[in-house]
Amino acid sequence: MHKWLNHQYYNLFLYVPFLIALGAGLYFTANNEPNIIFVSIVTIVTPVLFFIKRIPILLRAVILSLFGFCYAATFTHIIDTPQIKKNLRSINTNATVKSIDYADNKTRVYLKLNADDIYAGNGNAIIRVSINDNIDIPKIGDEVNFKGALFPPANAYAPESFNYARWAYFNNLTATGYATSINIIEHRDSNGISGTRDFIHNKSSSFLVDTLVLGYKNAVPKKDSEIWTATGIGHVWSISGFHMTLVGGWLFAIFYLIFRSIPYITRRYPAKIPAMGAAWLGLLFYLFLSGIDVATIRAFTMTTLIFVAFAFGRSAISMRNIAIAFCIIFLINPHYIMQAGFQLSFSAVWGLIWIYSIVKPKMPHNKILKIIYACILTSLVATIFTAPFVAMHFASIPIYSLIGNMILLPIFSVIIMPCVLIGATTAIFGITFPLYIANTVYNKLLDIATSISELPFATLSVPHIPNLAIVFFVCAFIALTIIKPIKFKINYILFLLFLFIAIITIHNTSKPVFYASYDHELVAFLRDDGKLEFNKSSASNHYFAFDTWKQRNGEPIKTKNIRRKHERGVFRYKNIVYIQKFVPLMNNISMLCNDDNVDYIISYFDIQSEQCKNKILRGGLLIYEDNSIRYMPNNRPWN
Repeated sequence: MHKWLNHQYYNLFLYVPFLIALGAGLYFTANNEPNIIFVSIVTIVTPVLFFIKRIPILLRAVILSLFGFCYAATFTHIIDTPQIKKNLRSINTNATVKSIDYADNKTRVYLKLNADDIYAGNGNAIIRVSINDNIDIPKIGDEVNFKGALFPPANAYAPESFNYARWAYFNNLTATGYATSINIIEHRDSNGISGTRDFIHNKSSSFLVDTLVLGYKNAVPKKDSEIWTATGIGHVWSISGFHMTLVGGWLFAIFYLIFRSIPYITRRYPAKIPAMGAAWLGLLFYLFLSGIDVATIRAFTMTTLIFVAFAFGRSAISMRNIAIAFCIIFLINPHYIMQAGFQLSFSAVWGLIWIYSIVKPKMPHNKILKIIYACILTSLVATIFTAPFVAMHFASIPIYSLIGNMILLPIFSVIIMPCVLIGATTAIFGITFPLYIANTVYNKLLDIATSISELPFATLSVPHIPNLAIVFFVCAFIALTIIKPIKFKINYILFLLFLFIAIITIHNTSKPVFYASYDHELVAFLRDDGKLEFNKSSASNHYFAFDTWKQRNGEPIKTKNIRRKHERGVFRYKNIVYIQKFVPLMNNISMLCNDDNVDYIISYFDIQSEQCKNKILRGGLLIYEDNSIRYMPNNRPWN
């Protein structure tokens, strides 16, 4: 055993990102908030304890997880994003246009204003409002008068589901809403990066530039986006390692040739050193130009480490480098680890670097065979390592992603991406021919992608993936990639064991029979045929609740919302009663309180009854077949 542990010593650092992520994940998914004074002290003390030499390895692991937990808690309270407490439907205030998000079917404007003007406390607040076609789009930096409605970001509609309120809090977003009018008070030219992004958008008038250069994720038409996702290459519309690699490679090649032609430099330094520096500055500009998304930050950090390793003659592509990149990004914003973009990006790169270290000596010598081999292996490994996170966030897995990546991705790399980058530059001078080529090729590829997405079983719907199952999936990947076997392949055995436990955990996760939003405006019941039916077919305040609950129930989200019929204003489901209207509640409350067949009473109105207070439920909740209840926490800083 001692010999085996010594054999693992070199890989111990690779466990660091997973341990701090475990601690942070426990904090973000906890039901209650820890004492802020305690976690602040622990955040300062734990890094000191970690570097004490005589502390055992297992205790160091506990310290790392504790640091992740406490750092996430401390960071949460430091940013203290202003929040509104209720819907505000008649807002009239002045604000400054901070940025603009161009989507396929609407434009969203980010406004900066005094938090006190929208009853959100002190300091400055950022709000995002959708504007109609009849409203002129202001420019970044303009001082405007805004009239419209604002809403607090919605809390999670089910445990372990996407929490928009939490996401908004960590992205400094106070509220969302819509504008009935935006009148410009004063034009102010913005010479910063936001103004540059807006200038390129207006000059190019291309959703390809908006997506692949400027980082507007929703610029691709929604119908097209669904097709790309079904073919497994939806990741090309989120600027990450794929784009950084292409842009960084082109910049390095261009500058390398330039510096090679300058003898004054090459006589003193290898041309690759200044070429890497110039390419890095170009990537830094691209990072800011693309909107500084989490996946882009991860890719840029990883690229920086690779350049530094090259400059100092060290191994550039290593799992240690990506572990360092993880830690840097975690310190920037610990909530990044909870976002789908980071999880997919990190897991894919982790798997690719691991497989690269194994197969590099075994790759074919023939260049064409080597490229084909690398493409197939890259697509296969990336699909496997991202599959649990894709299933968790999107409740489905694209079956033909290998085919999509093999056929479509090379054309994106060789034709579309270069043409879009060149076209974004030439469009400034009125030359849009490169964008025309890119758009033509895009339409041809879309036809191919449509054919692939229409194949039988193109996407596989999966049941809800609980957090515990994700932990076991991660443990399986850790065992496969980090543990170093000696005599027999213990890493493969542990991989299969954790994989089996994860699948069993998913299989044994029960489905709720009743769902309720936090304000009880919308509820859902599980029918005998396994489908959900709702108290109403639509709810503007809870638009995403329908999709969230359907995904939790294993249903396709595009199906029609089935409306449940009530009996004189009362919705009954076995031992559960829901009443939305006040008059039926007033007429039936005494009867329901005395009914032994009724265990739970839920209403849109705040019910006060000492006679049956144990039956009355409040807040967002799920009820299971065994009568157990899970509530959505509402006492966290982002609620």
